[in-house]
Amino acid sequence: MRSLARRWLALQAEIDDLDSHLVALVTAAAPDLVALPGLGVDTAGQLLVTAGDNPHRLHSEAAFARLCGVAAIPASSGRTDRHRLHRGGDRDANRALWGITLVRMRCHQPTKDYVTRRTVKGKTMTEIMRCLKRNIARDAYRLLTNSG
Repeated sequence: MRSLARRWLALQAEIDDLDSHLVALVTAAAPDLVALPGLGVDTAGQLLVTAGDNPHRLHSEAAFARLCGVAAIPASSGRTDRHRLHRGGDRDANRALWGITLVRMRCHQPTKDYVTRRTVKGKTMTEIMRCLKRNIARDAYRLLTNSG
């Protein structure tokens, strides 16, 4: 047990050291991105990785949204008019946007107000989250291309 505890402490020290390096790298690469509400170093780092070394190669924020898997695709039939998310793209970036969305829905007052407004209009939580993820991708693209 003692050797296992020593191993755990050594690994934890290594994780803490790498986390401090990651904070410095992500903050230096895109300080405005980390400043967005709901974004931490891990999620900002994932969006940086998704955008790649040259985020300007992405010709529009719609292309970035599609790359992240949050582009809206019409899924209407009959009298219903609805959209669903594009299931392709980088699943890790989609997961990061999903996490940001959850944090904002719980802690960010303007997002809480948005959710309330859309719920009153009859939108489902899935549709609301789709719209929020798309808006977050739009903001992230704008900051990624300005910081690069």
